[in-house]
Amino acid sequence: MATVSEMKTALEKGMLDEKLAPLGRTADTARERAKAVLDGFVKTFGEASAPAALYSAPGRTEIGGNHTDHQHGHVLAAAVNLDFMACAVPNGTNRIRFQSEGWPMVEVALDGMEPREEEKESTAALVRGMAAEAASRGYRIGGFDAYATSDVLPGSGLSSSAACEVLIGVIVNHLFCGGELDAPTIARMAQVAENVYFGKPSGLMDQMASSVGSAVSIDFQDPAHSVIRPVKVDLEAEGYALCIIDSGASHADLTAEYAAIPQEMKAVAAYFGKEVLREVSEQEVMENIPALRAAAGDRAVLRALHFYGDDRRAVEEADALERGDFDAFLQLVRESGISSWTMLQNIAPAGAVREQAVAVALAAAEYALGGRGAVRVHGGGFAGTIQAFVPLDMLSDFRRQVEAALGENHCHVLSIRSVGGTVITL
Repeated sequence: MATVSEMKTALEKGMLDEKLAPLGRTADTARERAKAVLDGFVKTFGEASAPAALYSAPGRTEIGGNHTDHQHGHVLAAAVNLDFMACAVPNGTNRIRFQSEGWPMVEVALDGMEPREEEKESTAALVRGMAAEAASRGYRIGGFDAYATSDVLPGSGLSSSAACEVLIGVIVNHLFCGGELDAPTIARMAQVAENVYFGKPSGLMDQMASSVGSAVSIDFQDPAHSVIRPVKVDLEAEGYALCIIDSGASHADLTAEYAAIPQEMKAVAAYFGKEVLREVSEQEVMENIPALRAAAGDRAVLRALHFYGDDRRAVEEADALERGDFDAFLQLVRESGISSWTMLQNIAPAGAVREQAVAVALAAAEYALGGRGAVRVHGGGFAGTIQAFVPLDMLSDFRRQVEAALGENHCHVLSIRSVGGTVITL
């Protein structure tokens, strides 16, 4: 590998432009960001002459399948051009030192790979979890120093945690595994790190989209062996931009709202003696609505029916993109958004009257689109962000109108990134 100094020289001469291009930024922006990471590494660790590489893992956007993954359904997700980027160098010890810009340095000793209670919900847990998962596959993992920075928007539903996990996995794979771990394997390692080490239950969608890159259709019927179908999509060629719009509402105190969705869906499945809705047919649910209303309640029945509709739509969206039928894709996105609002009911917390920020954001975006494009809730719902596919010829006006209603810098224009977790070297 080239040294940090050599990497900086190569950046200045444009020698890394071709390798940085798939990250989805302009050449100047990509160079500046990479240089800042290299400078941060030298300032933090003082190792300008050490052999080094740059690593990147993207955030992700959920395009189709709202709350379908935890019922073993289908989703359509994509990597975006916001990422975690790092410079990393082996340090010859058994300690990993991970410095994320703006946060305290994390140090993890590799003398024990088991989950630690005191590390739960911390970056240290993710670092240890990814190293442990690689070690469990027979690789000898050593220490390294890493300096990282992220522009994956916090609270945006773009999954900065998955990007961080995949970033660490890409570093470990490159430095200690000979690049033998493929993208789906790194994603599954990341899910274990988040579930077992970090202590947060999650599906596999976030990690898989970040690790694999571009757009991916995922079937979670067997979560341990999910079926992944890459889907090619070029929004710019279709004449559209992807916008993630911040509603301005906080996720704080919404744990019960999020937990109620899988609980109620599983209550419907339990009526039939099953664990998740994927194991129950839609026809069975429709034929037993009176009994299900009595056993689980009306909202649970509606949420179950949303699952079946959005499960189908996630597959149909991928099919539409593959055959180049963007109009059909947009119609399916609109239908998904309506179903999330009326049946899944994850737009406003139960009983909320004074504050319904996501609903206001959706209304503002719908008005600004004027019947074109498509808009839907993004991710878990209740707070956070919405997603819009906006025609390029109206993007500036759309952004102006939405931010007039919601606030400056609330509309973020993104693109779908063609690569997932990646290594950048000379």
